[in-house]
Amino acid sequence: MSQFWLYFQLGLFHVLDWQAYDHLLFLVALVASYGFNTWKKVLWLVSLFTIGHTVSLFLSVYGIVKVETVYVEFLIPLTIIFTALFDIFTAGKKAQKTNYNLLYFSTIFFGVIHGLAFSSDFKMITSGFESKIWPLLEFTLGIESAQVIVVLGVMILAFIFQNIFNVSKRDWILVTCSLIIGIVLPILVENYQAL
Repeated sequence: MSQFWLYFQLGLFHVLDWQAYDHLLFLVALVASYGFNTWKKVLWLVSLFTIGHTVSLFLSVYGIVKVETVYVEFLIPLTIIFTALFDIFTAGKKAQKTNYNLLYFSTIFFGVIHGLAFSSDFKMITSGFESKIWPLLEFTLGIESAQVIVVLGVMILAFIFQNIFNVSKRDWILVTCSLIIGIVLPILVENYQAL
């Protein structure tokens, strides 16, 4: 049981670590446009992201897919910026004018990229271990729990700002996503220079 908590906490704090905030920022950008009244879309987005990163995490850990870490580290900020830009360009548009197929496809693809980043950390933790399946499942469960915490936190903040402080949904999206881009752009430049 203590092994379960070890890997669960490693997965949980991999996402909730303030020094590795790239996954946090992606999740914020992913759900910044949604609230509790659109929980089904949030569930779809988070589920697709989960499918993407879980599949690539397993494939990478078992050596089926290999991608250099430097490329993954470059692609992570790109996924965040593209997601934030999508939110900015669709802010204030009616739902029927938003291309959700593009959003759903990109979310699963971005999940694949984030899963490759998760796998590099997981492989360092478990190097030399013969069996990786249970630690991998426990680590993944920790990641999923962290995602639920982040998504609920963002939705609660959105509710507070939009319903208590009377910030329009459009302004909430524009400010949140602009801040995310401002934080991530220097990381993208730095990772580009490392290629």
